Amino acid sequence: MQALIVGAGDGFSASLARRLARAGYAVALAARDTGKLAALAAETGATTHACDAADPAQVTALFATPQAQAAEVVLYNPSFRLRGPITELEPEAVRRTLEVCAFGAFLVAQQAARCMLARPPVQGGRGTILLTGASAGIKGFPRSAPFAMGKFALRGLGEALARELHPQGIHVVHIVIDGGIRSARRPDPGEDTLLDPDAIAEATFAAISQHRSAWSHEITVRPWVETF
Repeated sequence: MQALIVGAGDGFSASLARRLARAGYAVALAARDTGKLAALAAETGATTHACDAADPAQVTALFATPQAQAAEVVLYNPSFRLRGPITELEPEAVRRTLEVCAFGAFLVAQQAARCMLARPPVQGGRGTILLTGASAGIKGFPRSAPFAMGKFALRGLGEALARELHPQGIHVVHIVIDGGIRSARRPDPGEDTLLDPDAIAEATFAAISQHRSAWSHEITVRPWVETF
């Protein structure tokens, strides 16, 4: 079994890499800066691949590798957050937000679908494509229009792909992470008010493991104290 995480780093993507490795997956990690992946790759036995997910040529090159071509699970995790009043936002920075949050997801999902559809169908499906969403994909916040645009587009991509690809045996899941994620830089103040990245990974692995008679196209995870 092979898995590919695009936009790998610390936090949720690292937790999912560990969870997949424990389940027996060979993991491939892709990021613009592969140097930051050395410790995680050593821990999980993963291969590392340099890739700017918003660059069509680099995504095509990534999926020319045996690890990406064989991936049964593909996670698109890159994100780019731009904040500021609408009157002061730089257009090129807004463009980059949309490229990273949405256009890159299209590029990776397209390549992953091509690889998965080229395989003969098996019991349970051809593979799983995961898209990491955020609160901004279901509610736009002030001074955060570009991020909302990107994440709303990502959610629309996930829904459209689920309707197109589920009948062809590819499970597409948009993961709404509705709340802050705890980390060494952002410790939980207590009582699980921030999302535990390992808990997000467990919820995601459960979605990967769903029987095709009861596939979810979207899951939402939030701390128990987070308001809707």
